[in-house]
Amino acid sequence: MSTAPLLTSSGSTSLNARALYATLAGLCGSLVAIGLARFAYTPLIPSLIQAHWFTSSQAVTLGAANFAGYLIGALIGRPLASALSNRTALRLLMAVVTAAFFACAYPLSISWFFAWRLLSGISGGAIMVLVATSILPHIPAPRRGFVSGMIFLGLGLGIAASGTLIPELLHFGLRTTWLGLGAVALVLTVVSWFGWPSTNPPAAVAAVDNHHASHRSGLGLRVLYAQYAANALGLVPAMILLVDYVARGLGRGAAIGADYWVLYGLAAITGPVIAGNVADRIGYGKAYRVALLLQAAAVAMLALSGNAWVLAVSTVILGIFTPGIVPLALGRIHELVPHDHGEQRASWSRATTAFALFQALGGYGYSFLFSHSHNNYALIFACGAVALAIAFIADLVVTRIGNARIVPM
Repeated sequence: MSTAPLLTSSGSTSLNARALYATLAGLCGSLVAIGLARFAYTPLIPSLIQAHWFTSSQAVTLGAANFAGYLIGALIGRPLASALSNRTALRLLMAVVTAAFFACAYPLSISWFFAWRLLSGISGGAIMVLVATSILPHIPAPRRGFVSGMIFLGLGLGIAASGTLIPELLHFGLRTTWLGLGAVALVLTVVSWFGWPSTNPPAAVAAVDNHHASHRSGLGLRVLYAQYAANALGLVPAMILLVDYVARGLGRGAAIGADYWVLYGLAAITGPVIAGNVADRIGYGKAYRVALLLQAAAVAMLALSGNAWVLAVSTVILGIFTPGIVPLALGRIHELVPHDHGEQRASWSRATTAFALFQALGGYGYSFLFSHSHNNYALIFACGAVALAIAFIADLVVTRIGNARIVPM
């Protein structure tokens, strides 16, 4: 089997056709497994209830099945790739997600639907762990920000589709909508089939024995896991309450609330590309720090003001970073563990697991707090802003500690 890298020549920073095809495959993977499998479900919930497929409580439980599956997938992604291969695992996972869309068009029972939503979530979590770590090691370092942004562009496209494409498909009926999503997933699975790298990432470069560098890297990774978990806590309020806040909390109606969700989705399309390109210029560490600060400010703005322009600015910022934070966190791991591709994948799996866990905990926790605080939107948004602010402050403190330790005595 060929072990030639995807780049055009040794030391080159340009991307050849194989690299671009791999990037397209990655985009297809994130769009199908996360963008559509997760975000397309939200606008389907009212139709699932109105069509008497499920009760409201069952519909929410089925939504939670995907989150639970995502957490499982984040844990099993690496073992699955080790048992099969990166390419085979990604092909299998894409096929499972596609099958789940078609299966959900036929609500044979709550158990049937739950099982397929769970499998869809498992595939999504595993793909999130594998997709970029299978491609980026083959890409020249100066181009990884761009490629990472393009891979996770699928998340933004899925968010945008949830507010635009899905309502249009629903005009043709609920079953047709699921079948349509399955057809889209099938096409994207076929497109990506031969794009996945046929080789494993290059072997790790022998590490230099440097106790201080190793310690700083380990501390940096632990802080990043905590920051990424806090990031989930910060994003969840807008993900679950933005439309309801505008529609009911501010009394502006469901139509205006839907408009803000479309704006959120349009911003999400640009998020990964913007984040990746900024990181290529200033470094992932600085870019991630700026992202935390902007997100904290945006969520705080939601808590403090109902002004239409303030809401629009907050919505755009949060829309950008909902998918945009993913390539930043992944790139930061590559900065902290620059040569060991196995450890990069392991670290990314831990980070994804932390995000998935706190996203689920945040969703249930905020729902409980919301219902027991008489629908206090400001309180929920304030909690998210505090989580992001703590993550930002932690980054500053750790950076200062790290700089102090390398100052010569």
